[in-house]
Amino acid sequence: MSNPTKTTSLQSYHMLVFRKALHPEFFGIEGRNRIRHDDYEAESWIFRGGHSLRFQHNGLCVVEVVVEQLDQIPDRGLVATLPCAGERDHEEKFGDSLVYMTTMQTETLSDHLYLGTYKEMLQHARESGSLLSMWTDENGKPNLSVLDVQATRSDLHLQGYHLRSDCGLVLRTQSMFQIVRDAEAKKKAGKAPIRAARTLDDLD
Repeated sequence: MSNPTKTTSLQSYHMLVFRKALHPEFFGIEGRNRIRHDDYEAESWIFRGGHSLRFQHNGLCVVEVVVEQLDQIPDRGLVATLPCAGERDHEEKFGDSLVYMTTMQTETLSDHLYLGTYKEMLQHARESGSLLSMWTDENGKPNLSVLDVQATRSDLHLQGYHLRSDCGLVLRTQSMFQIVRDAEAKKKAGKAPIRAARTLDDLD
């Protein structure tokens, strides 16, 4: 027999893709990560149950948002609305120089498996220095949102994990913002990693 609560919670999550920046007032931001490079600039936000990343390159701006509630987010500049249910892939090209790709997967786990996954993801977040938001619900059960950002000279990768104990939901997202270069320029760019501030305490 299916669990109505799990189904409702699963269907409420969406990934949104915008071609313009969003104001931080729409999110209860608990951590930030800023990256600046000659070719691009990026800023990621973590908040309870969701994340956002803004990527800017050569006059283009692309924003990825994962949220549980859509009614609080404006739709101006919205390119795609992707329900986070099951497995899903999406690719979009912006101008001649930027490609955005994402994939997502959802699972609903038993309490035992959920708690094991929660502990593993919390340890991973702390060891990797990922952005994270952790909180307990009204029943005292643990919830977690994690965002791991990895940058090179030509592209930026992000992995998001959102764990909701009230429904046993584990949402995983993997995305890439890729700058399209000619073969010679791409060869010269290399793959040097870039690190940046990861919490609000690290900001100026």
